[in-house]
Amino acid sequence: MAHGTIWIDVERCKGCELCIAACPHGLVHLDPTQLNAKGYHPAQLNDPIGRCTGCALCAVVCPDVAIRVYREPRGKRAVDRALAVQQPVEVVAV
Repeated sequence: MAHGTIWIDVERCKGCELCIAACPHGLVHLDPTQLNAKGYHPAQLNDPIGRCTGCALCAVVCPDVAIRVYREPRGKRAVDRALAVQQPVEVVAV
């Protein structure tokens, strides 16, 4: 599965919650502890285990163009895992 992340411009976000409704994994929430300069609680990504796929649904529905989506290149994670298995790390005692 693809892996991605998003960046939210908190100063542009008006807390409309459209991105929250659009996220198929339920990873976007309003930050009740933060207010931006306009007085809104901005959205934030809550993805501690990397479930964001970079689908960009949140960015597409954002009326303020406050969300940028970043994705890993296709197959990068699979290649990295394969290399990690093939190249074990040697531990040397000092």
